[in-house]
Amino acid sequence: MHTPVTIIGAGLGGLTLARLLHVRGIPATVYEAESSPSARAQGGLLDIHDYNGQLALKAAGLMDEFHAIVLEGRQALRVLDRDGTVLLDQADDGTGGRPEVQRGDLRQVLLDSLPADTVRWGHKASRIRALGEGHHEVTFAGGGTVVTSLLVGADGAWSRVRPLLSTATPEYIGHSLIETYLLEADTRHPAAAKAVGGGMLIAPMPGRAIFAHREKNDTLHTYVGIAEPQDWFAAIDFADAAAATTRIAQEFDGWAPELTALITDTDLPPVLRPLYALPAGHRWDRIPGVTLLGDAAHLAAPNGEGANLAMLDGAELGEALAAHPDDIETALTEYEQAMFLRSAETVTDEMPAIDSAHNTAQGLIDWFTEKGQ
Repeated sequence: MHTPVTIIGAGLGGLTLARLLHVRGIPATVYEAESSPSARAQGGLLDIHDYNGQLALKAAGLMDEFHAIVLEGRQALRVLDRDGTVLLDQADDGTGGRPEVQRGDLRQVLLDSLPADTVRWGHKASRIRALGEGHHEVTFAGGGTVVTSLLVGADGAWSRVRPLLSTATPEYIGHSLIETYLLEADTRHPAAAKAVGGGMLIAPMPGRAIFAHREKNDTLHTYVGIAEPQDWFAAIDFADAAAATTRIAQEFDGWAPELTALITDTDLPPVLRPLYALPAGHRWDRIPGVTLLGDAAHLAAPNGEGANLAMLDGAELGEALAAHPDDIETALTEYEQAMFLRSAETVTDEMPAIDSAHNTAQGLIDWFTEKGQ
């Protein structure tokens, strides 16, 4: 295959695709809006599953590098009731299929596996237009253009590539997350650290939930879920960290103090994360020379699968292109049909929604039991 592949977006999916293509000897260039790999924080822990994310890493020849960044013990899980009662305490015995890594560490593994000039930093796609016969022109905000006969949108929720294929746009799903961090937790926040334990804590109730992870460097990273319209959050001044965390904590009045401390004792300003999703079963008709992967293709509510699916998308697209080096359209059709089916099945297998009456500690445990987890 002699056609260079143009990938928009240097997230996990785009980088996995670039790695697969590099291994198969297919030229590719990744254009990324961020100015450098360290331009922003890359998020928290990811559980990389043996049935999708790890398959992608195996195909990329990066399992040794993956195992080197796994945080031992982080597959432990606790489910607590709002009064702090531990209803499920599942230890990490090392046999689970979902080892945890820091997103930034995994991204760096992928970056390190590519030739130095593969990623072009500081290239934000501002306009993309079809030129006909499968060719597309990408214009960048800082100036410059590139014309390609194989364009891959790996550029996330607000993809600039997606409109070439679909009129679908992400819609607010009815709840948001507020992100907090407790640093040096074992010494400075011992009660909260004890509640979280060695891995992940979930404390749910209908319309509200607290999810906390023990990350590396003695850090507790928490996502506070609240099911309210966006206007409700707009009334909170997140620029005033103390006032914002006090207001959010009011939604958990009567909860155990070691749980509300995950909100009120944050060492970093709280960050509001509104959640969006594309329509379930999102797909498009085959258009020559362009496709999507990851959130650009199938953005969904957080379910632990997003990063895993993006990497598997990248790996399978790379393998399809390598299998059909002289027939790009056959490769894209083969990839898309499998991806459409996989992403639709994942959405139908999600845990109870935060606004569900079943979003309780016992309801969550029942769901885990039903799924054999």
